[in-house]
Amino acid sequence: MAESRWAPTLADFARETFEAHGKTRDIYRAGSGPAVIVIAEMPGITPGVAQFARRVVAAGCTAVLPDLFGHAGRPASAGYMLGSIGPACVSREFACFALKKTSPITSWLRALAAAEHGRCGGPGVGVVGMCFTGGFALGMMVDDIVLAPVLSQPSQPFPISRRHKADIGISDADLARVKERTAAGTCVLGLRFSNDPFCFEERFDTLRRELGDKFIAVEIDSAPGNPFGHPKNAHSVLTEHLVDEEGTPTRDALDRTLAFFRENLGVGTGPGPRPPAMP
Repeated sequence: MAESRWAPTLADFARETFEAHGKTRDIYRAGSGPAVIVIAEMPGITPGVAQFARRVVAAGCTAVLPDLFGHAGRPASAGYMLGSIGPACVSREFACFALKKTSPITSWLRALAAAEHGRCGGPGVGVVGMCFTGGFALGMMVDDIVLAPVLSQPSQPFPISRRHKADIGISDADLARVKERTAAGTCVLGLRFSNDPFCFEERFDTLRRELGDKFIAVEIDSAPGNPFGHPKNAHSVLTEHLVDEEGTPTRDALDRTLAFFRENLGVGTGPGPRPPAMP
């Protein structure tokens, strides 16, 4: 657990390790209340991801960030993105191109969620995956303790064909279990920009078809000339492309996400107070 040059970015989080299925990884934790597993997007736990986690804490939950790739605390950049995504693409833990396959890393994340539920209490846990990890929250729903799954711009499998664009990144067996959960009342929240170059509308169409009205889709207009000036390549709803101002679609999506956690984890209603500024 050697310190890195970016460690001060996460100074308000406790750093620990968690072992499951023969793999030991760092995790970062802050807050109190029911656990929310915040699975970072590429290239890793950036300052933007950490700030989202602080909002989860301010909403009355414990934010738990597993360090799966990249360098925790390092700011996002194009070069850093390329350096992180290459190793992840060839790793057997991530099903980047396979159709109808749940990424093996999901088993480790399910074990983490179970451990954090035991530690933090409450009725269950929330999970948010983003971009590269967006679909992991869906795969974790095979466990009853996952009560508030959020898929933010889910981008796996990578959209190299029409079938890949529509695939939702889990096996048929896991999808059947997810449908059992939604039939029993569990909802899934999905977020994306309308012109996202990695998370296409076909994927959300599949989720609507498979999960019916238990899939709550939030799609933000990023078409050319959109009234809020979202760039055509807008992708990260809760972090890099968040416009954190009252009345903006991304702020509404953020508040809806936090309210989703609070309502389903028994914390209360509403998004909770604003978090402190980044250290």
